[in-house]
Amino acid sequence: MATFKFITFGENLGTRALGAKVRAQLLPLIEEGQELVILDFEGVNIVSNSFADECLGKLLLVMPFEKLKKRTTFSGLNDFARKSIALALKRRLLALRRD
Repeated sequence: MATFKFITFGENLGTRALGAKVRAQLLPLIEEGQELVILDFEGVNIVSNSFADECLGKLLLVMPFEKLKKRTTFSGLNDFARKSIALALKRRLLALRRD
């Protein structure tokens, strides 16, 4: 297993710019690795809707949801971060189904 520690980028993850930067580092790890990637949010207080969409939601533009689900797992999420991420993924999935 590989662990991707979001705390490396700060306790409060709030901007689309930061989300894009993190996604650029995360995507190769998910796509190229052979092992499960743990998305570790331990120590992260805030994950905004904008960051969640830019970092995680936009992964669905380059890979199917089933692949993302199979290749990743979450750890250390607080309730606020969990809701932001779930909402971002749900919105992206709904948008993709409409297209």
